[in-house]
Amino acid sequence: MDLALSLMVLCAVVLIAGALILWRRKSAPKTVWLMLVLALVMIVNVAIWTLPDTDGVSPLEQTAQPDPLLE
Repeated sequence: MDLALSLMVLCAVVLIAGALILWRRKSAPKTVWLMLVLALVMIVNVAIWTLPDTDGVSPLEQTAQPDPLLE
């Protein structure tokens, strides 16, 4: 799971960089916006998995714990 989240952050950074390059060239404005929206969705998804809730436990930590009902 850590690898997947790391790749998502890396892809988001690359998408933002690519969107900036396309924006400076003034080519494909629709593609620039789509790349930025996709990067935003990826960043929000990583945040959902890593930020803790009111109990201080993140969903990523909950997946690492064994289910007491299955034991």
